[in-house]
Amino acid sequence: MNMPMLWCVVPAAGRGLRVGGDCPKQYLPLAGHMLIEHTLARLAAHPRIAGLLVILAADDTHWPGITALGGKPVLTTVGGSERCDSVLAGLNALPVEVRDDDFVLVHDAARPCVRQSDIDTLIERGIPAGGALLGAPLRDTLKRADTASRSLMTEPRDQRWRAFTPQLFRRAELSSALQAVAQAKLIVSDEAMAMEHAGHAPLLVEGAEDNIKVTTAADFALAEFLLVKTA
Repeated sequence: MNMPMLWCVVPAAGRGLRVGGDCPKQYLPLAGHMLIEHTLARLAAHPRIAGLLVILAADDTHWPGITALGGKPVLTTVGGSERCDSVLAGLNALPVEVRDDDFVLVHDAARPCVRQSDIDTLIERGIPAGGALLGAPLRDTLKRADTASRSLMTEPRDQRWRAFTPQLFRRAELSSALQAVAQAKLIVSDEAMAMEHAGHAPLLVEGAEDNIKVTTAADFALAEFLLVKTA
């Protein structure tokens, strides 16, 4: 199957408050560069990615002004208050050559360790399926807690997955789904949730569990270790 070149939308308008400090986490140092620089470099190195569209906060003063990586364009646009608003702004800002029925990738700025082979698998399996996301089946025992953090019961883990990025959908279908959740005033944690709300059933594609999302200060040390391992 002849796989097309795809654009990747990278939401980076968040504040990353759980890390602490005044600087958004995507701009904090990681192995000699900003966290976001590692993520963008990893994406730009993939042969099927045509370009990157980074969504920034309106008051962002930290963006390093990258316009190209690996000979591929890096464009920017301003996002909104919620993730769905930001990703929709990114989809609207894609170059004119990206058609409504073309597939696009969406990837978290704070996931610098995604493997090239997992992006390959996502594209190869996700396009025939009409849309997909990377993830991994839940393997830990899952507990339901009360407000005092007391374990109330053990939840079944069968058919439960952890959701990763990239996620892969047709541009127009994802735009429509994001518009619908915004109008319904629903908060979605990823693009697949918006697609599910619109009646789609995205394919779950198992990827490496070291595709971590840097969320807390402790994650930076792990990410630095994994960057070498997952190169």
